[in-house]
Amino acid sequence: MGIEQATSQLKLFTFEGRTQPVSFVSNAEVTRGVVCDVYSFIGDPSKDLGIIKVEPGCKTPLQKVLKGERTIEGYFSGKGRLIVKTNDSSEVVYRVGDYPFESYFVTIGIGETMQWQAAEDSNLVVYEICFPPYEDGRFENLPEQLQ
Repeated sequence: MGIEQATSQLKLFTFEGRTQPVSFVSNAEVTRGVVCDVYSFIGDPSKDLGIIKVEPGCKTPLQKVLKGERTIEGYFSGKGRLIVKTNDSSEVVYRVGDYPFESYFVTIGIGETMQWQAAEDSNLVVYEICFPPYEDGRFENLPEQLQ
């Protein structure tokens, strides 16, 4: 999926080799420099989709996954990194945009923390798929000093 699809309203989304129709639900400012467009999968209530746009030098909140069957963090375009602290307290940094690749995603487990950070000189567009669909209480926003 190209940047033009990630920045305008989507009609289709491909994940794990399956293309499905999606419907725009809402748009929200998450924090300074971070906006999320929320989509539902038409005919598939098992999951939902967030397209997250991060401005240069900005980052998503540091979040801990509290519940859900599966939380997917994926990359569309731009440069930046995803920082994940695993349940064994190790930190994994996924750098994106430094080399070409078509698709990329990781599964974040319950109890793990995550944060996307855009490079100083680049917008970053990423996605999040929640199984089941997102609801309040799925994530806990943590203070930055706990990284």
